[in-house]
Parts: sequence; structure tokens; C-alpha cells
Amino acid sequence: MARQRTLTEGSDASDHYKSINERPVDDISLEFFYRPHTITTMVICIVGLTYTAFTRDESVDWHSNIYTGLVGVLVFFMIISILTLPNGPFIRPHPALWRCVLGLSIIYLLTLQFLLHQDYNTIRAVILWFDPSMVNYTVNSEKEYGTNCWDVSTERLWGHVDWFAFGHYWGWGMKALVIRHYGILWSISIMWELTEMVFGHLLPNFYECWWDNLILDVLLCNGLGIFTGMQVCKFLEMREYKWESIKNIGSVKGKFKRALLQFTPESWTHVRWLDPNSSFMRLVAITQFMLIWQVVELNTFFIKHIFPMPAEHPICVTRILMTGLIAAPTIRQYYTYVTDPQCKRLGTQCWVFFMITFSELILVIKFGLDLFSHTQLSMMGLWLVLIIAVSCAGVWVSHVIYRWRHQAPCLPDQEDTLTPEKVSRFLSEVDTGAAPSPRVQRTPTKKSGGGPRKRAVKLPP
Repeated sequence: MARQRTLTEGSDASDHYKSINERPVDDISLEFFYRPHTITTMVICIVGLTYTAFTRDESVDWHSNIYTGLVGVLVFFMIISILTLPNGPFIRPHPALWRCVLGLSIIYLLTLQFLLHQDYNTIRAVILWFDPSMVNYTVNSEKEYGTNCWDVSTERLWGHVDWFAFGHYWGWGMKALVIRHYGILWSISIMWELTEMVFGHLLPNFYECWWDNLILDVLLCNGLGIFTGMQVCKFLEMREYKWESIKNIGSVKGKFKRALLQFTPESWTHVRWLDPNSSFMRLVAITQFMLIWQVVELNTFFIKHIFPMPAEHPICVTRILMTGLIAAPTIRQYYTYVTDPQCKRLGTQCWVFFMITFSELILVIKFGLDLFSHTQLSMMGLWLVLIIAVSCAGVWVSHVIYRWRHQAPCLPDQEDTLTPEKVSRFLSEVDTGAAPSPRVQRTPTKKSGGGPRKRAVKLPP
């Protein structure tokens, strides 16, 4: 079946692909920050590289040499990213930031390609080289959440409100800012709790008590995060965006406030994932989106389980933060690709993100064959069915709520409305004798202004 997409409100149909992959900056306040400084940058790089090359003592520690070399590669790749990569769909606070985000995602994708061609011991040695304290760490030392579930007390409930709970709340607030749809957000939230139940036989720390899943996770942490994020979206959507150049502001306080506002969105577009006029392929696209989201979350837990690391390890935290940054332009590009029929290509950031997701999945499967040998195929089948069922249910509930909120106002009964056509038809029937002659009731009215007396004529129903 050919992919059919319906143009919906929120699509930048004027620029199409360019609007999501290389959005231009239309209103420039300070031209200095948007001019190309290629020669100046090159001179600074040459001076810095020369100073570093001739002042460091490479014979002291080979570990330090590798660190410095990796940092040099990263810095120069970021500079090249700023000079060559597209802006993406966002331009605040500066397009250079989002070019660096795309550059980081490319570096991470290339790193995954390198790791895919190594053996387990080599990857484990790389992790220990970065952090030797991980040599004795095992996954058995992780905190367990699914024991003594009927032993519920205030102290135990409070004990589960740790930094992971705040991470859930903050994470779902950020997800609401980029997805901006209650139905999809709640569907993903519920689906993730079901995913934890299905994959609990592979990852023991997925087992949680019923009150932890239902109350602490879905209703409190996830629910409050979704509500907070959607309220921020509502505020930003209703806000009037009129930007004044910082050069036209006289006071120092006003200039400082304008500089801080540079870190806020330049505009806020209303999104509409579910269009009543869209085809069946829109449902397929949303289901696909939810499935990829679940895979991204699963990769986080499988990576730290197969290559044992605690959740708070810098490698895990860095990956989560980087994934969050990459996801913002990715979702925007995916949304435009799905909803705008004149956008024929995936955005660059979206393509790189999908490749990162599937590269991580291949890495996990390759080095987790012993773990996945215990997989229950029936649970995997159930998981796929649940994803489709939850996504369809989320779309259906969203459609019902939309129709309820936008239902047409009740009109007066047309049978009780006296139209000129009905009057003419009735009088013609009277003239032909097809209908009985009506009894006209005349009600005298008060005489006013010395004019002729008027009578109110009331026809029978």
C-alpha cells in the first residue's frame, strides 16, 4: 500500500523538507553571532593545536595521551559540525547548538559501528579503562523493587521516592514538551509499564509491586510529568511571540532579560498527530513511533545489564542526556514527515537517531545471546500484540475525546421551525381544498400614535 499522508495543521508546508532539516534564521538581532568566522576559527585551531602538541609531555602517561587524543578528535569534529552540518528544525538559542547535537549523534553512531566489530572482552576492557572501579560490579547489587509487595507502609512508599522517581517526573515532562499529545503520551506511559512486566523474566529489576507500577509510576511520576509538560506547552502556545532586537533596548536590565529569552523558543507550533481526515497509515506511523520508543528505553536497561554498570554511572547518564537532546529534533522531523504530504524525506537527525537505535539493538542482541536464550517467545508475541492494542486504544480514545470536545452545538428542531416554503405549501393546499381552512385568531392590539389599528394574526400549527 502506498504511503498516504494528509496535510494537517502544524506542518510547515511552505518550506517542507528545508523547514525541518535546515531551518533558516529570519530575524537576526546581532549579526556577529551569525556571520561565518571560518578564517578566525582556523587560526585559533592552528594556534591551539600547535601549543598542545609542543607543550605536553607524552612520556608521562599513555592513558593521558589517549584521553587528550579523543578530546582533540571530539573538539575538531564539533567545529566541523558547526561549519558544515544543517541547522535542523530549531534555531534557539543558536543553530550552532543543534549542529553540535547532530555531530554528537554522528560520533556516537560511529562509535557503535566500531563496538559492533569487537568482542565482549574488548568492550568490557574499554569500560574498565574509563572507570577501573567497575571491575567488581555485578548486576546482582542493584536495588530490588518487587519483593514483599503486600507489605505496604508509609516508610516503604517514601523509600521508593528516590532520584529515579524524580527522573521519571522530569523525563516525562520533557517528553510532553516534544510530543505534545495526551493520548500518545499516556499510551507510551502505560505501554512501558507493560513492557517492564513482559521483560521481567530477562531483567529482574523490572519486577515491581503493583502499587509501584500503578500509583508511583503511572499516576504520580509519569502523570504529573505529563500534566506539567502539557501545561507548559499550553502556556507557550498561547504566548504572543514578538521579538525586539537587543540593540533597540536601552536599559541594561532589558538587554539582560532579552539575552535570557534567547534560550526560549522562537515560536511554538500547534501539533496535530491525529487528524480526522488522515488515512490508516497515520495509525501505522504512530504505532511505529511507539514501538521505536519502547526499543530506545529497553536498550538503556539491556546495555547496563549486559555490560554491568549502575544506572547512575557517567556513561549511562551521558547516554540518557544525549538521547534526550537528540530526540527533540528527531520527533519534530518525524512528525513533519508523517503529517506533511509534501515532505518526501526523513530529516538528517531523525535518520541518524533511528540508526543509533537499531545499532544499539544489534549490539545488545549480539552480546546478550546467552541472556536472550531464556526468552519466552509467547511473552514476545504478547508484547507486540500489546503495543498494537495500546496504540489503537490510545488513538480511539483520543478520537472520542476530540469529538466530545468539538461536537457541534444543538440546533433547534427543524420540524418546529416555520419556514416560508411550509407556509406557501399550506396556503396552496387550502386554495385547492386539500386542507381544511384554518381558523384565524385575531388579537386586537393597542392603538398607538394615532395610526391605524393593527391586528396580530396567529396561524394554527
